[in-house]
Amino acid sequence: MLSRTAENLFWIARYVERAETMARLLEVGARIALMPNTEHGYRTEWESLLQASGTAKGFEDKYGDPVQRNIESYLFFDRDNPSSVFSCIERARENARIVRTAISGQVWDALNSAFQEMRQLERRPRSELELTNLTEWVTRHATMVRGAIDATLLRNDGFHFLNLGFALERADNTARLLDVKYYVLLPSVDLIGSGLDNYQWQVLLRAMSAHRAFHFAYGGGLTARKISHFLILNRQSPRSLITVAEEAQYHLDCLARDYRKSGLAQMRARALMGELSELTVEEVFDEGLHEFLTRFIHEVGELTGMVQDTYLSGEAK
Repeated sequence: MLSRTAENLFWIARYVERAETMARLLEVGARIALMPNTEHGYRTEWESLLQASGTAKGFEDKYGDPVQRNIESYLFFDRDNPSSVFSCIERARENARIVRTAISGQVWDALNSAFQEMRQLERRPRSELELTNLTEWVTRHATMVRGAIDATLLRNDGFHFLNLGFALERADNTARLLDVKYYVLLPSVDLIGSGLDNYQWQVLLRAMSAHRAFHFAYGGGLTARKISHFLILNRQSPRSLITVAEEAQYHLDCLARDYRKSGLAQMRARALMGELSELTVEEVFDEGLHEFLTRFIHEVGELTGMVQDTYLSGEAK
């Protein structure tokens, strides 16, 4: 496969996953905004979402003060924001158009339908659009794209590049969502274990569509350690760091088999997976959840760079 084609496929998946994460971040903000003011007067959950999404600087340059309505528009529809839902879906569809012959008709239809519906939504007055309906729309279309990929594509190198993109993007996004909860949304360390703390953990689980799955897996009440274990070390959790790291390793190993050559990317993926396999949630908290997640995000970034250097040298972005 040409490296440019591989890069297009890789970025289709990353953009679809990123669009869904932007929607999930907006849902976190909307749910937490329903909480009354705390005694600490902390009402910057919307600013937290900008920090988590890495779009704070771009938003400040364009809008200034973090007003909820502007943040919603910037993260969902704004073409000037390369990480907005609209931008991600548009770019995923453009990458798919370029490599139209490398994907099935069903995958193209799923991406093209999402883009065309997004353009229709963009033309409607914002007052007619409920944020909850928009986030549900995004997650539904992202699921349709992934379903079409899984159901219709050959298990060849193109399939592995797509799923490698999904895995690496989800690893980064899950870590960022966890980090923004624990170190940005909670107003004070004094509130750990409080009603506000527990509510925010529930919001995080619901935003990841993992609330019911968590209770099936653990039962009982919510605690920071249980939820951290579920989203970091539980192999049954589809969004956990260990699950997506294992998926990344699997697809890299398949590429090594297909191309009959293994390299630094495969070695780094195995090292990351080996570390997570031996890790306990107590060790995560001993290191510090924020410190662990920061280190993990850095390691995923290094692995992504190795994938880029090894396999991808086209111009798609």
